[in-house]
Amino acid sequence: MAFEEMSSTVLLLGLVGWAVVSDLRYHRIPNLLVFLGLALGLVNQAYTGGIDGLGNGVLGVLIGFAVFLPLYALGGMAAGDVKLMAMVGGFFPPGDALWAALYSLFAGSLCGLLIVLAHGQVRRTLMRYWLMLQARAYLDPAADEVAGKPFPYSVAVLFGTLLVVF
Repeated sequence: MAFEEMSSTVLLLGLVGWAVVSDLRYHRIPNLLVFLGLALGLVNQAYTGGIDGLGNGVLGVLIGFAVFLPLYALGGMAAGDVKLMAMVGGFFPPGDALWAALYSLFAGSLCGLLIVLAHGQVRRTLMRYWLMLQARAYLDPAADEVAGKPFPYSVAVLFGTLLVVF
């Protein structure tokens, strides 16, 4: 691994780690962190790959954003998570950005399933989804249902990023 690539990886993981800590503590990912990361990712891409690298970084940003945006629009994800995935995409070429987003979605699904299992609400959650399928409409989780609680999705983004990096 070249020095530039290694330093870029350390920078990216540091930024995502900072986002995870903030998300766990405050349920927020600071815009300053995301915009700083976006700028650093794109500058790094331009430095290492010239105009083509910058183009790849911009495509990576758009891919990360586009993959997570529908989940935000449906209410299943916060805006900070979408912006964080876009930031991560800026550090990768387009193919790797797509894999990072897909791995993050998989990790988030697995984390959500584990949370539901840990709280003993699998049957309850499945019943709500069954009712939604029958009604063809979204049904909000009950106040005491774990599925309605905030989920720090930055953890899943970290796992997805790590899978692409390593």
